[in-house]
Amino acid sequence: MAEFIIEGDARLHGEVTSSGNKNAALPLLAASLLTDQPVTLHNVPTIRDVETMIQLLQTLGVKVEWIGPNSLRLHAKEVHTCTLDASLCKEIRASILLAGPLLSREGGVSLPPPGGDVIGRRRVDTHFLALKALGADVRVDGRFALSARQLTGADVMLDEASVTATENAIMAAARAKGDTVIRNAASEPHVQDLCNCLKQMGARIDGIGSNTLTIHGQDCLNGTEFEIGADNIEVTSFIVLSALRGEGVWIRKASPEHLGMTGLILQRLGICFETHGKDVYVPGGQSLQVELELDGAIPMIADNPWPAFPADAMSLAVVAATQVNGTVLIHEKMFESRLYFVDKLIGMGARIVLCDPHRCIVQGPSHLHGELVQSPDIRAGVALVIAALCAHGQSTISNVQQIERGYERFDEKLRSLGADIQRA
Repeated sequence: MAEFIIEGDARLHGEVTSSGNKNAALPLLAASLLTDQPVTLHNVPTIRDVETMIQLLQTLGVKVEWIGPNSLRLHAKEVHTCTLDASLCKEIRASILLAGPLLSREGGVSLPPPGGDVIGRRRVDTHFLALKALGADVRVDGRFALSARQLTGADVMLDEASVTATENAIMAAARAKGDTVIRNAASEPHVQDLCNCLKQMGARIDGIGSNTLTIHGQDCLNGTEFEIGADNIEVTSFIVLSALRGEGVWIRKASPEHLGMTGLILQRLGICFETHGKDVYVPGGQSLQVELELDGAIPMIADNPWPAFPADAMSLAVVAATQVNGTVLIHEKMFESRLYFVDKLIGMGARIVLCDPHRCIVQGPSHLHGELVQSPDIRAGVALVIAALCAHGQSTISNVQQIERGYERFDEKLRSLGADIQRA
């Protein structure tokens, strides 16, 4: 089991370049199944989840080739099977994204329950309700078996604004017969990337960036070349870390147009950053003071569907709150197990009261000390790395494979900023 060994108290400076959005790369890889022509993707992050998705596609018959450090060419000229490998699906939540494309192209798919982070119950009903509305037959017997002679456009109301369910519905509808309207659709930057790439492949999609999408089904799609946008959660991670420990840090190719709500929420913790074209600059010497509500009440930081503060950034908000002066209420609405990692921060000296599975009160600043902790999932793992960099003494973070599922060369990027972090 790999681990990070971190010496805290270092001051960071310099510049780092953001990686491509993990949550855009995975559905775009799946979308290569919608055409028998080559699809070339640039700015693909070289992370474990991408590697697992590539392996899944290869088992289906897709030819995949790295043509550059972060560029992939995929060619699904033929699909040899529609039965997904259970061991690979267990490693990755995004395996379910293959359902829509395979159903649309081949008329059927057999897939096991998806894996991924253990952050609470992650229902899959929304996926299959959407695909059933398009004409799919869904049977459950240990695996999920979906079939359809012909998907037909429909008016689809999602019962939750699920990102991956929206993406599955979009990909299925892109080659369905007739028009599809998806209501209560997710609209995150990675959903927009998927829609824009599909448009380049010949799909007709209206309402991109809104919660109502209209998709005019096409008989076939063509290949394309597409560049994935920046990972807004990775960028937020570096903003938080740079505000807490930095002496002036540049984040290059950061896609600041997707950081509006992030900036508003981080202001409540006294954290600010500047936008310069495609780049973000995080100045040193920040006040790090909790901003009270107008009536003097303790502020709350909560997550909600886009364009609100992302659920994946909540762990970052928690660790940031341990280092700022004041008290804040954290309300994680979406996943009932995501906040359980705070016991590890408490063990490092943080003053946190876990009120219930969804809420905690954080009082800062806390003087953290080095500890031996385990990364429970991608986002909590990164929060623990930030805590270790703020702490006095040495920390060891085990199970960093979880972090590397979603963050590209994270330890290398931190060392380039001056962090004392080694992978063992």
